[in-house]
Amino acid sequence: MELRHLRYFAAVAKHLSFTAAAESLGVAQPPLSQQIRDLEAEIGTPLFARTTRRVALTKAGMDFQAQALAILEKAGEAVDRARAIGSGTAGILNVGLTGSMLAGPLGPAIKDFARGYPEVELHLHEMAPDRQIAMLKEGRTDVSLLRCPPPDPDLARALAWREGVSLVLPRGHPKVRGTDHRLAGGPIALADLAEETFVFFRLVDSLFAKHLWQCCVEAGFEPRIAYQVVEAASLTSLVAAGLGIAIIPESVARLAHADVVYRPVRGPRIQADVHALWTKTTEPLIATFVETVRGAAAR
Repeated sequence: MELRHLRYFAAVAKHLSFTAAAESLGVAQPPLSQQIRDLEAEIGTPLFARTTRRVALTKAGMDFQAQALAILEKAGEAVDRARAIGSGTAGILNVGLTGSMLAGPLGPAIKDFARGYPEVELHLHEMAPDRQIAMLKEGRTDVSLLRCPPPDPDLARALAWREGVSLVLPRGHPKVRGTDHRLAGGPIALADLAEETFVFFRLVDSLFAKHLWQCCVEAGFEPRIAYQVVEAASLTSLVAAGLGIAIIPESVARLAHADVVYRPVRGPRIQADVHALWTKTTEPLIATFVETVRGAAAR
């Protein structure tokens, strides 16, 4: 039994006329009649009661009509969804990220994406940076957002947005002047922090953490690190507790905290740019998402 048989049956059941059904389908009547006979033979019972004057559904035909229409409707939905997925307007998209990404343009981008592509199920997976690469290659996520992503010939990438860094200090720190906890006072050079204790992104699984470490080395010192964590929000909490100072992405510094002060860094810009990474596929849905993120960041 093929979908063609169901379509032919549905047309005859609707019109109760082989002639009218053939015209609606754009086929000749004899092949249509033969297809219906083949269908009835396969099922093993008549679906239509035929006389020289009329065609009527048998009881089996009435029940089969409901089932056939349901199958045809589902088949149509499957075709429509496949086309939508192929065009990048439907499907499931798994995105790997660290939570700090949501403090920047990613939050508005997700809102834009949900509004523009309601047929897409967007799943967010927070995880450490090195785990993001593994999940991509295992096919468990479709795209990841990373700072300082490693070079990898198996992965495609695009700049999602540019970002710098800020310093986070306890409110009572000697280097803090002024009362505005939002970037209070002027910038501070990294070299002026050589004697400070730092709380840091976890070096073992973050190339961004290693990048910040190297920036300190180039400023003339190796940072003395008391604690290491995965998320920027955790760094801010540690600073608020008086356990050290931190270097975090600028977007995270937008999140007000009563017990800390955010300060810009004096000197060459320290990059915290975010890149989108994905396996080298031609999935339109990934391109649609990445372009939405880039558009939100550009605003």
